[in-house]
Amino acid sequence: MGKLAFILCFILAVFPSDATENRRHVHVIYKGKKRSKTHRGNTVAKIWIERDGIKSVEIDWSNLTAQENADIMNAIDKNWETINRQIDKVFAGNKVTILTLDK
Repeated sequence: MGKLAFILCFILAVFPSDATENRRHVHVIYKGKKRSKTHRGNTVAKIWIERDGIKSVEIDWSNLTAQENADIMNAIDKNWETINRQIDKVFAGNKVTILTLDK
């Protein structure tokens, strides 16, 4: 797993298998203490961040509250270029410094 950034009590991450998917996206995972696992492990949301290379931030699925979704979507929108650079580094096999994003 490539950890990209922290926001609130969450980690934004990508997985190696994500490199072959049609659309770029991030997985939202609880940071720190384990919460109850969902049917998708510790991942609590999947957010698309582009469509055909163009910024398009939308929820694929989520187990989060409406406010948590709004905060994460806002942070991704504001930091879109930075998140994409982080993803490029992970997929290139480079070391990534995990960022802290403001909501």
